[in-house]
Amino acid sequence: MQVISPSSIAMTSTSPAGPGPTKASPTGQHARSVPAVSMTLCRPNRATSRPAIRETELDVVTLLAAETAIAAVRSGTIDATFRAVTVPGRHLPDGVKAARVLDEPHQLLTGPAHELASARAVTPAQLAGHRIWIPGIAAGTEWAAYYEELAAAFGLTIDAVGPNFGTESLLDVLADVAELASLVGEQTRLLWPADYGLRRIAVRDPTPVYPHSLIWRSDNPHPALTALRRYLGSVRPGRRDAGTWTPSWARPG
Repeated sequence: MQVISPSSIAMTSTSPAGPGPTKASPTGQHARSVPAVSMTLCRPNRATSRPAIRETELDVVTLLAAETAIAAVRSGTIDATFRAVTVPGRHLPDGVKAARVLDEPHQLLTGPAHELASARAVTPAQLAGHRIWIPGIAAGTEWAAYYEELAAAFGLTIDAVGPNFGTESLLDVLADVAELASLVGEQTRLLWPADYGLRRIAVRDPTPVYPHSLIWRSDNPHPALTALRRYLGSVRPGRRDAGTWTPSWARPG
């Protein structure tokens, strides 16, 4: 199964007046949190009375660099992007807005022989001294900044060394190597053979959460974008700051 790490979700308009669709791009990035990908928004079918968001077709690509995705939003090449916004480190251009839409908790992922495999929950402090393997962290990205601050806050050893061959390869290694663990988003869907015996373990006291935001141009009239923003606002749970950890750049000032 292919899952993409948190970099960006961008949406490209395919209305007659807009640019053509951006087709799905394969990537070697593997699961970290909510997928960071790019999507194409088509005009809704006005012949039906169903909500516009349900009539919207999406094409998916990956934009790893925040500057690239935000510039594409500003130019109108894409309609929106999902990313963590490293404020105040990254200021958005005039006319570009951001709204926090998802705080996704992280879980520990281990093989059956790992020292923590039998735990029902662990604390970040308990992870100190264990090798947490997250290959493919790209320097200069917001998720690199997230993991760097997470490691510093709790004395973690987060290892990005090694080739990134995707999610299936990561699961293969974790099943075989007792000394390795990884971190995955709570909502990340993972499938593996039953004999792997992998464990997903809650991280608590505090729970690290990855802060996803939707970024869009304020004058974008696309009806599906408006519907998407309303939908994300309606399904987002209330803030759960108590008992959670986010990087300093994601906390209210």
